[in-house]
Amino acid sequence: MVDVGDEAPDFTAPIANGGVEEATLSDQATPVVLAFFPGAFTSVCTDELCTFRDRLGNFEDVGATVLGVSVDLPFALNEFRTQNDLSFGLVSDSDREIVDAYDVRMDFADLGVPGVAKRAVFVVDDDGEVSYRWVSDDPGVEPDYDAVREAAAAAASDTVEADGD
Repeated sequence: MVDVGDEAPDFTAPIANGGVEEATLSDQATPVVLAFFPGAFTSVCTDELCTFRDRLGNFEDVGATVLGVSVDLPFALNEFRTQNDLSFGLVSDSDREIVDAYDVRMDFADLGVPGVAKRAVFVVDDDGEVSYRWVSDDPGVEPDYDAVREAAAAAASDTVEADGD
């Protein structure tokens, strides 16, 4: 499993951002908050991404880029963005390469739904390293948004200090 201090697995994947484009992790403004979620249009995932939406200014204040990541198709993710007024991009990992690279794949065996993302958050710093990791085996648990914001702020200040040296 990818852990704090590890190099973040880079990826290029479709991103739902009102249209459908390709996004590469290493091309994003850092720090990057990767918020993995099991599926669009589900209750806890909707609550989680709407909380990121409502707190987006807190992340933008420290220069962080927030990206949601799920195995949903980009067209579904665009509709999810529209219905929930999300202004950040949602990465489509329909081939499950990203969830596998970050080792956050799980099955909803009771529902017969294999290969979705665990609810997880990674913060990637300017050096491409993971500076924060939170992974839940319980899809009903949301992340500690304040801790994620603090981690993004710390990663951003490390970038500023490195640039200022």
